[in-house]
Amino acid sequence: MSLKGIFGAAAIARAEDRRKRQAASGRPTQRRGSNMRVLLGIFPLLIIPVAIYNLIALPFGGEAVEGVVNNVSPLIALMDKPMLTLPMISGVNWAVTNGEMLILFSIALLFMEILKSTSTGTATIINHAISMILFIVCLVEFLLLPNFATSVFFIITIMTLLDVLAGVVVTIVSARRDFGVGEGFGA
Repeated sequence: MSLKGIFGAAAIARAEDRRKRQAASGRPTQRRGSNMRVLLGIFPLLIIPVAIYNLIALPFGGEAVEGVVNNVSPLIALMDKPMLTLPMISGVNWAVTNGEMLILFSIALLFMEILKSTSTGTATIINHAISMILFIVCLVEFLLLPNFATSVFFIITIMTLLDVLAGVVVTIVSARRDFGVGEGFGA
């Protein structure tokens, strides 16, 4: 038997012994990082792009850009600035604006939120409630504050609505499957 096999077997034996002692002491076994996992499970990830937009929009006074009507959000000029320009094989340059990058980031987080909503725990229900509050806050900001009346923020607001709707629907479908509610159950 090699040294690696001996030390591996010793590590397995120590872990097994530790598990037995914890079970005998009556203390629940808790893995590292589970508190962080619960925290990430409770808070919707779409808070991040909304917070980024708020950090940009709230202190931004801005002035109307030349040629733009005064009753348009002053933040539009900032959101329409190219953040990244990439040369394409066709010979043209593809410009990605600040607003488009924020939307792309939000789409990725919405995807992760929908994946998170497949669980049926208490944290998921709290997540849906906080997602609903986030949607209401976004809707109020969009309707009442001038810097939030942009297409970028409107799309983020719709993403928060989709997070609420998809999360509730996916959770209900998962719960029905988990509890065996369907044809032929109980009778």
